[in-house]
Amino acid sequence: QVQLVQSGGGSVQAGVSLRLSCTPSGRALTSYGMGFFRQGPGKDREFVAAVTWSGEDTYYSDSVKGRFTISRDNVKNTVFLEMNNLKPEDTAVYYCAAGPPQTSRKAEVYDYWGQGTQVTVSS
Repeated sequence: QVQLVQSGGGSVQAGVSLRLSCTPSGRALTSYGMGFFRQGPGKDREFVAAVTWSGEDTYYSDSVKGRFTISRDNVKNTVFLEMNNLKPEDTAVYYCAAGPPQTSRKAEVYDYWGQGTQVTVSS
C-alpha cells in the first residue's frame, strides 16, 4: 500500500512564501504524474498544479500561475510545491496526489492521496 506523506504548510501573513513537500512511503512513484489539489472552507476540491512523471512538463490553475511552482526530485522521491506571494484566498487544505504519468486536472483519476496539510493565509 502506498501512502503519500505531506509536510509543510502552516499559518502565515499574506505575501510570504511556503513550501509543501510530498513523499511516498512504500515504494517510489517515479512513473506517476504528481499533482496538488486544495479544498478551501465551504468549497469543492480544486486543481492547483501538476507535474509529469519526468518532471519536464508542469501545469497550473489560473489562480496560482506565476506564484506557485511545482517540481519533483525523482532521486529523493519527493515532490515540492513552492508557494510565493500567498493570498488569503489561498487558504485551504492542500493535498498531493499520484496519478497518470502525464497528469490530469481531474482529481478522480488520481490513485493515491496524501493526508492533507492546512495552509492559512491572513491579511
